[in-house]
Amino acid sequence: MKSLASLSVSTPEGNSGRILTSAADFIFRYDEQAQPGAAISLSMPVRAEEFRRRDLHPVFQMNLPEGFVLEYLRNRLAKTVNLDPMLLLALSGSSSPIGRVRVQSQALDALLGEQKFTGEKLEEILTWDGTADIFADLLDRYVLRAGISGVQPKVLVPEKQEAGLPRVTSKTADLIIKSGRDEFPGLAINEFLCMSIAKDAGITVPPFYLSDNARLFVMRRFDRDSQLNPIGFEDMASLMGLSADKKYSKSYAAVAKAIRLFCPTANVGPSLGQLFDIVALSCIVGNGDAHLKNFGLLYSDPTQRDARLAPAYDIVNTTAYIPEDVLALDLAGNKSMFASRQGLLEFALVCEVERPRERIERLLASVEGVLGRYPQHRERAPHVVQAIERAAVPFARTFG
Repeated sequence: MKSLASLSVSTPEGNSGRILTSAADFIFRYDEQAQPGAAISLSMPVRAEEFRRRDLHPVFQMNLPEGFVLEYLRNRLAKTVNLDPMLLLALSGSSSPIGRVRVQSQALDALLGEQKFTGEKLEEILTWDGTADIFADLLDRYVLRAGISGVQPKVLVPEKQEAGLPRVTSKTADLIIKSGRDEFPGLAINEFLCMSIAKDAGITVPPFYLSDNARLFVMRRFDRDSQLNPIGFEDMASLMGLSADKKYSKSYAAVAKAIRLFCPTANVGPSLGQLFDIVALSCIVGNGDAHLKNFGLLYSDPTQRDARLAPAYDIVNTTAYIPEDVLALDLAGNKSMFASRQGLLEFALVCEVERPRERIERLLASVEGVLGRYPQHRERAPHVVQAIERAAVPFARTFG
C-alpha cells in the first residue's frame, strides 16, 4: 500500500475537514461547512485559512504510538504498508481515538477489512493465572484498534460488560492495559503504588487496578462522559503547538500558563491546585517522566470554554530504573529532584496555592500510608518501594 496522501477528520459535532501531505508539508483544511464546534483543537479554531506545518500538527501527533508499540507495529505491518506518520495517524485515530478527533482513511479500512472486537472482561484480565503472556495476546488482538501514546508497552482494550447487567449505553468502555515487560521489572506495581498515593492524597485520578499477578496495570480511560461519549482531550505539547519530541522542552510554569490561557476563570484555581499537587508528588516519589504529554486538559467542545486539568495519569518512580534521573521539565530554573524542595515553594507562588507546606505534608503522609498498606508489593518489587522511599526522604526531612 502506498503512502496515504489525504485523511478525513471529524468530531462528534460533525465533519471537520481533511489533512493532506504535500512535497514538504502537512496541511489541515477545514471544510467550508464546518461548524465552530467541529474545531479539532483549542488552538486551531475553524477558519478558511489552512494550517500548514513541516511536521504533523501536534493535535494529530498526540496519540501516535511510540517506543515498544511503534516497533511492534513496524514488525507486524512491514510487508503490507509503509508505516509513515499519515498511516500511523489513520491507525490511531479511526476506531477509538483518545479525545474527540477521529481520523479515517477509506483505503486503509478496505485494506484491513472489518475488524470485530469482542472485548475483554476486566475481572478475567485481573485474575489471569495461565502460563501464556496475556499482554502479548491482547496486544496482538487490539493494537490495530486505537493508538495511544507513550514509550511503555500499552494497549487500549474494549471492556466486555458482565452478562445480566443492565446496559446504560450501547457504547463500549475501554481499558488501558500496561505492562513493564522484562525491561522494567515491577513497573505495574510501581505505577499502582504511585497512583494509589495520588488518590489517597485527594488528587483526581481515573479508576485503576493491579492484576493479581502484579504484572499488569489497568486504568479506565477518562476522556469519555457518563454515557461513554467522547469529550475533548489535549495534552500540553499539543496545546503549546509543540511536536511530541519536544515534550521535555518547557517548564512546569509553562504548563500553569497554558491552564490560565485555555481554562475559564472558574476552573483556573482548581486546575492550578491540582497541577501543583501532581508536580509535588512527582518530585516526592522520584518521577522523572512528568513531561508535557503527561498533563492535559479535558473539555466538552471548543466553543464551551469549560476546559479543566485532566485527572493525574502516568505517575511512576523512574529512579528505580535510572538512579540519577532528573525532573522531566524545568522547575524554578532547575531539573534536580533534590533542589526541587525549594523549587516547589516557588512553584506554589506561580500556581497561587495557599499553604504549600501543608499540601506537601499531606502527600508525604500518603506515601507512608500507601507503602505501609501494601507490604506484599514490597516483597514482590523491593527495588521499587526502596526507590520511592529514597526519593521521599529529603522532602520528609524538609517538610515532615
